[in-house]
Amino acid sequence: MRLPSTAAIVALLASSLAGCGTVNERLSAGMGDYVPQWAGGLPADAPPRAGTPQYDAYMKERERKRLLPAADREKEEQAQKGATGTISGSAVR
Repeated sequence: MRLPSTAAIVALLASSLAGCGTVNERLSAGMGDYVPQWAGGLPADAPPRAGTPQYDAYMKERERKRLLPAADREKEEQAQKGATGTISGSAVR
């Protein structure tokens, strides 16, 4: 008589752990966006998530740059680097 109640308890524990796994899977997909970069989150230059309006704009801009001739693309990249004031890799220690 003790065996059926033990089996029921084991089944209950197993199903509760399985439920936690699916909840955590759904939460972790969105929580990664809120973790700071210094704590292992997404880098600042990471592209936006698929399915968002920002992603669609990002992909359109990427396609536009891909279709530019190489000379125009290089000029545009240099202009963007000058406007943002980035530091070259050799200047960083």
